[in-house]
Amino acid sequence: MIIKILLTCTAIVTGWVAILAGVMLASDAAPAALVMFPDAAFLRDLPFDVAILSQNSFSVTLISEMPDFGTALYQAGAHIVLPAGLLGCAPPSL
Repeated sequence: MIIKILLTCTAIVTGWVAILAGVMLASDAAPAALVMFPDAAFLRDLPFDVAILSQNSFSVTLISEMPDFGTALYQAGAHIVLPAGLLGCAPPSL
């Protein structure tokens, strides 16, 4: 029973990450991108007009106004690119 629950949770998380990565590839709606597990080569090969908003040992948040931002990050060597900075269902703060 526990294995079934763990497999279900893993499938849900994997599916959610895949959907978010697909959104980043298909749309430029996100104002920023979260790149998971970047390496030094990726950071060195970033496109010229990309700015780093924040960085830690597991991820880096990037911003750019270039078209096809997600595709450009994958071409630079990113493994997982997720949208960042979207409000989602939350109402804008006053």
